[in-house]
This record gives sequence, structure tokens and C-alpha cells, in this order.
Amino acid sequence: MLPSDTQRIIDQHGIRYVLAQFVDIHGSAKTKSVPVCGLESVAEVGAGFAGFAICGMGMEPHGPDFMARGDLQTLTPVPWQPGYGRVLCIGHVDGKPWPYDSRYVLQQQVRRLSERGWTLNTGLEPEFSLFRRDGEGHLQLVDASDNLDKPCYDYKGLSRSRVFLERLTEALQAVDFEIYQIDHEDANGQFEINYTYSDAMTSADRFTFFRMAAGEIANELGMICSFMPKPDPKRAGNGMHFHLSIGSASNKNLFHDASDPSGMGLSKLAYHFAAGLLAHAPALCAFAAPTVNSYKRLVVGRSLSGATWAPAFVAYGANNRSAMVRIPYGRIEFRLPDAGCNPYLVTAAIIAAGLDGIDRQLDPGAPCNENLYDLGLERIAARGIQTLPQSLKEACDALQADPLFREVLGAEIVDEFLKLKRMEWVEYSRHVSDWEIQRYTEFF
Repeated sequence: MLPSDTQRIIDQHGIRYVLAQFVDIHGSAKTKSVPVCGLESVAEVGAGFAGFAICGMGMEPHGPDFMARGDLQTLTPVPWQPGYGRVLCIGHVDGKPWPYDSRYVLQQQVRRLSERGWTLNTGLEPEFSLFRRDGEGHLQLVDASDNLDKPCYDYKGLSRSRVFLERLTEALQAVDFEIYQIDHEDANGQFEINYTYSDAMTSADRFTFFRMAAGEIANELGMICSFMPKPDPKRAGNGMHFHLSIGSASNKNLFHDASDPSGMGLSKLAYHFAAGLLAHAPALCAFAAPTVNSYKRLVVGRSLSGATWAPAFVAYGANNRSAMVRIPYGRIEFRLPDAGCNPYLVTAAIIAAGLDGIDRQLDPGAPCNENLYDLGLERIAARGIQTLPQSLKEACDALQADPLFREVLGAEIVDEFLKLKRMEWVEYSRHVSDWEIQRYTEFF
């Protein structure tokens, strides 16, 4: 028999089917649709999947089933799909949690924090782009009039996409997202919906739900909602900044210290955590910017609007949006991740790096409060500021060379991630692009 709270949600929302949902190694949602009469079995035994059919699960065709075991406390309705609910799952194989399941990996890192009496609170800022396909299948902006050189916060651009934005907002509000603002971002056709922070696991779960909702609502309207990191080479890309703070058992923000002489309001704990992010930044890049396209966003240089708004250098500063780590007084903003990341893996890696900084009492050095976009590479190097990896290959090499993540997150998932991402890099490197055809066909 289902718990009374679960049955109440089912009855209240008329749920007839439940999506038993988890993510693959890329962070893409995977599901089975289960008639509600089978929900109890999903919670106790799991919904069965052929693990070899799922990216990054480390399984072969002759292996056992991947059983996605649902947590009934996560059951919510799916507002854009009436009669459906979603329950979050963790993969089990032979009755044990599977170390290739990224939600399980994050669960283990959350447990490390809990053992210290801490909770990592994260506020995510997902950016996305709205497109449609023309008669020839090419991507075009949904709103052709959204063509300003500096379109950020533009009223017309926001207003003319309001049908999608309102439907997405209301779907999220129906499952208790506290949305507090919506804006047009710095690229044409680019938007951001902001909602309040939560504990790290809930935030990762919500971002997965956000992408599910955005993709399906856009499809119903004849649009494409893209979380591609860099759709336009001349414009800002789609980032997903992480706002970070550690809460105590009494919910006190342990990153805040009003007596901080720098005026940034950070505690020693926060400085050590930030130093861990900086120390492991090149390896973190592989998780935070996990596609070949991600490195078109993390470039040294400008975009058409005047700034890429993406970090290229390993530095931190007070309210400095050109640095990898920004300090918006009393908390940390990690600006490296893009909207194409796996939120579970990124969050787990953030915890691993931050705790390493705390345990070793690392010092982040002096803050950089200058516009790093305007400093030349020679001045950057002279100040000892490191450049972030400029390709997926460089990021994979950095992850391979940094032993922390294999030790803390697990060798299984890190090695599987590296294997898949190196394959992606090879495929990309061998691809013959239109640029090459245009340049070299009659070049010689």
C-alpha cells in the first residue's frame, strides 16, 4: 500500500501514470511511464532498464538490468502533461546503488556535508535560447525582430516571447518553484527564469525538471528551447551560474561574515571553499563545460554585445562578472557551468573541490576586481592568473591529471565520463565543417 501522502498527491492531481525518471551521464532525462498501480513496485524494486542502452552507465549487453528505484517523497505532478506524475529514481544493479548513476554520486557528496552538520544551498540560473526551424530545417530565432546589438532586458524581446515564458513559469509554479523574475538575456532570443535557492540535491532535481518542462512546452508551441552552451558564435552563450552557500544545522549561512575586512562579507570557511574551486578549476571545467560547443563560450575575447559574460580565467573578485568566481556579498557565485551540464555531476564536483579547499585550508589569494576581459594575456599571465581550458580535450586532460575526483566521486563514473568525452572530442575533430569546405575547396 502506498503511503497516505503519496496517495493524496495522486488523488489531488488525478495522476494515472508516473514517469520513473533519472538522468544519463550527460544529464538528459530518461524515463519509463508506469501506470499508477505499478508505483509501489517502482519504489520497492524499481523500473527495469537495459543499462547498455543508456549513455554512461558502464554496462554491457550481457549485464544485469538497471533498476531505477523511485523515492516516493519526490512524487510531483507534471503540469504540462495532465494525468502524469514524476518520481525521481536512483539506479540499482543487483540490489545495490549503481556508482555510475550521477544522482547517487551527488547523494554521496551530500552525505559528506551532512556528517559535518552542513547543507550546501545552491541557486541556479539557467539560460536558454528560443528557436524555430524554417522550411529547410535551419534554426531561426522565434522572434525575427529580436535583433538588437545589446538586447539584454529589452522589453520588446521579452514581451514577444511571453506566451512561452508564461506557460513555463506557471508549470513550474504548480510544483512549488518560487519564481521571482524573468528577463531577456544578453543574446538575441535568450532568456532566464530565476527561482529561489534550495539544498543542492533539490536544485539539481529542479533543473532537470526545468529542462523537461521547457523542452516540451516549447515543442507544443512549435518552438525549440535550446540549452546549447553557444548557439551563436558572435553572441553570449547559455550559462548556468551556481550561487553557493553552506548552511548550518540551524540554517545559519556559514559563508557570511560581516567582519570580513575585504568588504565581501565572506567567512574563512567560504574563502577556503572558493580556494578549492580555484585550485581544481581546470578539472572542474570538464564537468561544468562538458561539450565541444562549451568552449566556444569560454573564450578569451569579446562578443557583439561587448562581453561574453563567461569566464576565461581562474580568478575571483567582489561582484566581478568577468571572473570565474564572483562574490555577491556573503556567498559565492560559480560562473563556470553552462546550461548543457549534468547538474548532479557538477554539484558533486563542486562539493568535492570545496571540501578539499576547506580540509587543506587553501588560500584563494588576493581578489581580482578589474575587468579581466580588458587585460591582455601578458598582463594576465604576469599576475599569475591561469587561463581555463580552451577545448574539451584540454579539460579532459586536466580532469585526468587531477586525482581528487576519481578518489572522491568514484573512479567508475569519472573514467566513464572521460571515455565518452574523449570519444566526443575525436568525433568533433574528424568532422569536416562548412567552414573548412568554404575555406579549403579551392584554396590550393
